[in-house]
Amino acid sequence: MNTIRLMIFMMLLELQTNKLYAQDFRPKFHFSPKVHWMNDPNGMIYHEGVYHLFYQYYPNDIKWGPMHWAHATSKDLFTWQEKAIALYPDSLGMIFSGSAVVDENNTAGFGKNALVAIFTHHNAEIEKAKTGFYEYQSLAYSTDNGETWTKYKGNPVLPNPGITDFRDPKVMWFEKDKKWIMTLATKDRVTFYSSADLKSWKKESDFGSNLGAHGGVWECPDLFPLEVNGQTKWVLMVSINPGGPNGGSATQYFTGSFNGKTFSPDSNKQKWVDYGTDNYAGVTWSNTGKRKIFIGWMNNWQYADLVPTKEWRGAATLPRELGLTKVEGEFYLTSNPVKEMAGLIKPLAVKKTLSTEKVLNLSETVKSLKGCFKLSLTFDASESFTINLGNNKGEKLIVGYDVKLGNYFIDRTKAGISGFEKGFARKHIAPRISKSKTGKISLILDAASLELFADEGITSMTDTFFPTSPINKLEIIKGGNKPVTDIAISGISLNK
Repeated sequence: MNTIRLMIFMMLLELQTNKLYAQDFRPKFHFSPKVHWMNDPNGMIYHEGVYHLFYQYYPNDIKWGPMHWAHATSKDLFTWQEKAIALYPDSLGMIFSGSAVVDENNTAGFGKNALVAIFTHHNAEIEKAKTGFYEYQSLAYSTDNGETWTKYKGNPVLPNPGITDFRDPKVMWFEKDKKWIMTLATKDRVTFYSSADLKSWKKESDFGSNLGAHGGVWECPDLFPLEVNGQTKWVLMVSINPGGPNGGSATQYFTGSFNGKTFSPDSNKQKWVDYGTDNYAGVTWSNTGKRKIFIGWMNNWQYADLVPTKEWRGAATLPRELGLTKVEGEFYLTSNPVKEMAGLIKPLAVKKTLSTEKVLNLSETVKSLKGCFKLSLTFDASESFTINLGNNKGEKLIVGYDVKLGNYFIDRTKAGISGFEKGFARKHIAPRISKSKTGKISLILDAASLELFADEGITSMTDTFFPTSPINKLEIIKGGNKPVTDIAISGISLNK
């Protein structure tokens, strides 16, 4: 009898899952909540073989509302299990963005190896009354591997110093000085704090008042080291809204050095993690050693609460492995899909070269892939090319490289539903940073999103779009006489 009940339960679960992933625009291998609103990823931590993803969540609507921390876990960064809501609003306010750490040495006194979340309390009542400053930093802890959380009775641990935007703490252990470092967004700059116990914080320095983009408020910073050619460089990422390179929300970054007190940048050059319009508030998982894994919110505040999904709003980008490379004396961040994605990819028997002809039509290859596939190719950087991704309704997402402008581009002006916001249907561009004579790109399509990774990840773009039927047409068009080579297509599936 128990076996029969289990079989019935598994059948019902499969039916529910199939129904869920049949929804219009629902990503098949990107994380999205089953229902309701999602924005910034929070508190990401790797512990005992499990990746924990917390995120800003409103459980009562598909529009932004009083923020909670929702929780999902995975062992492979793609197959996610949604858990109970971790943190609810309380008398101190809503639960805004933050981070989590493993307190291996029990510095905070919550227990050895306790998980400690550091987050912003946002008090909407104070904000409405305009009687004070309404954001401050607080703690919660878990001693059962993140299953349940207890808020610290001494909250807030970092009071507001008298500014309106004081949020999104990203905390890391600085081994050299045996102390915690908090990187905090403070109006249009970043402030660094230090602590021995996660409870008492000392201000160390400010950064960014005269550097980077300042078209909007700074949010969701992250500071971490990366090794490149035997050298350790520090990367400081910080999101900005508005002020992105193609409008609305985006994430900028700086490379340099950090001595436990101050961050010193290598240069004044403006750099962006992603040039598309739908990669915001991204940060890295903690407790992953030298490996740095990044994930962002796949949306843009310019139209986040207007996109035409019906039962949920918001998804995460692909998890990406971060690295550094050097081009003409400048350090650049690279981002590429994590190696775990290889388990989802099903290479097809297609590897072609576009040589004498101008157009290669691969629609027969992709028509059965339900709008979920990877396309990669190699091109001569002295000539342009275009990729058309279309459907039976005549809608078309156009991607390519313009040699005259030296730009990659994604054009979603004819890609489907766009009337929900006047600035949505536009062409977005990204510079080709690599100086190699040979270019490489990979496109990863998932129902209603496209992520472009160019030249080993030096340039990336993420854009959402909303086709009224699945993408099932693909053609590659040369802009010159030189061949486009190594054209390969792979299906991508979580078996959903």
